[in-house]
This record gives sequence, C-alpha cells and structure tokens, in this order.
Amino acid sequence: MEHKTRYELEFPINSSPQLLYQYISTPSGLSEWFADNVNSRGEFFTFIWDDSEEQARLTSKKTGEKVKFRWVDEQKNDTDYFFELRILEDDITKDVSLMVVDFAFDNEIEEAKLLWENQISDLKHVIGSV
Repeated sequence: MEHKTRYELEFPINSSPQLLYQYISTPSGLSEWFADNVNSRGEFFTFIWDDSEEQARLTSKKTGEKVKFRWVDEQKNDTDYFFELRILEDDITKDVSLMVVDFAFDNEIEEAKLLWENQISDLKHVIGSV
C-alpha cells in the first residue's frame, strides 16, 4: 500500500489567536470554511463535503494554540494520518499565522496544497482577514 507524505504549509492571517481558534476547533467554526458541515459526538468529528463523509478523532488540543485530528476508519480505529492546525504568533510583531500539517500521496501533494490554499482563503474571508 502506498504511503502518504507529510507536508506543512503556513498562512499569515490577520486575526487574534483567540478568534482564529474558534474557527479551527469547533464544529460550527469548521463548517464555515473547512467542510460543508461538521458534527461532533465527544471526541469524534464528522466532516461532510458534498456526498463524502469522513470521520476524525480530536486527539489533542491546546486552547488558543492548536488542534490535531486523526482520521479514523469505519470502526473508529485510528489511521496513520492526521491533520493539525497550529496558530503561531510572533512574540515581537504579534503577527499571526496558521500552520497546517497534513498528508497526501506524492502525486497529489500539489493538488492538496491548492485545496488548503482555497480553504484558508475561505477562512480569511469568514473572519474578515482578507
């Protein structure tokens, strides 16, 4: 079975870390920019796009700083893959950026990066950071 490759992207975002955290850590915030709809039951989140549905488990979070979701299979067992959204704030300039850690097959990395760029563009629009 072909393995996915980890990659990271960083996006400057004109927002406070506290506001940004609401959009990356809650079902209502995530459904405004990341997926068409997001539901949660405990630590399990269901992400819905058109006719596709994926489940992930919220494996770690640090208020105002980061969230990490690990994709799960149909039996809710963890897979090898996750995505992490980390808020970075420069101590001196107070500039805020969002670090994305994700995985994709080698031949799909460029497409995956473009998808993230589009989603982060939607996020910036939603929070007024355009």
